[in-house]
Amino acid sequence: MQHSFDVVTLFLLLDIAEAGSLTAGAERANMTPSAASQRIAKLEHSIKQPVLTRLPRGVQLTEAGEILTSRARLFRREMRAASGDLEAIRGLTRGSVRLGSFPTVSASLLSDALKDYHARWPGVDVRVRSAVRPQLLDMLHSSEVDLALLWSYAWTEEAERSLSLESLMEDETLLLRPITDVHADREVALSDLEKSRWIIRSSDHPAAEVLFRSCRAAGFEPEVVYEAHDYQEIEAMVAAGVGIAMVPRLAVVHHRPDVQTVRFRAQDNVPTRVIYIASLARRQYTPAMYAISSALRGAADRIAGAPATA
Repeated sequence: MQHSFDVVTLFLLLDIAEAGSLTAGAERANMTPSAASQRIAKLEHSIKQPVLTRLPRGVQLTEAGEILTSRARLFRREMRAASGDLEAIRGLTRGSVRLGSFPTVSASLLSDALKDYHARWPGVDVRVRSAVRPQLLDMLHSSEVDLALLWSYAWTEEAERSLSLESLMEDETLLLRPITDVHADREVALSDLEKSRWIIRSSDHPAAEVLFRSCRAAGFEPEVVYEAHDYQEIEAMVAAGVGIAMVPRLAVVHHRPDVQTVRFRAQDNVPTRVIYIASLARRQYTPAMYAISSALRGAADRIAGAPATA
């Protein structure tokens, strides 16, 4: 037969045993002797045997009482340890957070944020899993990660309502070209690039869609001469003079010295993407989650405050 034990009563029994009397134990437990006596009587009724033997002076534990106080003592020790652990997490000397990310933001925004995070909270562990957007959404919903860094364009399928989204920054789309004139304009009209040769990520990549949408809105179809595997490859081909490229700013925060970024005219309305932190709407932030969010916001603010072109 299983019993459902009241933790308050078990700790009361332990206080009585350690104090040597019901009255003194009740005082330790911050209750009246009458309330303490009622709790002990209810416990004895529940387990159908006595836990205390009343003596002329004080009380003595029965065999059942010894068993329960032994367990209660272990449990109280664990609860005190848990309380200490929680206090450590609250003070951010311990803890962990699981973060989902994607390569472009990991190599820029996240790496900057983690430098700050590890300097401020060295005892809090961060585990990062890098994946593409659909996989990040799956990992959030299956609770494989606590938070995820995601991107979104205006036409991107909206994330499910079950997600809570915190916008970090707007990731501007820039033109990447080889350095040919250090005095060249820092802004370019898309219509002036109609005869250009373009380098893109694979044709089904979101960045390629930005190029096709933008050029078609400007009245021409871009001539694509190279499909690259990643942005590092794009930079190398641009530097080699193979063509030019449209890239998110975060992809070239730390770019090669032989390429440069140039802004598009505002009138061209070249799409930009929003970078945000996502979590399950029902999920309450832990102190460690708040800390990494704070570090990410700080990194985003620093990037936003730095020149976009170079």
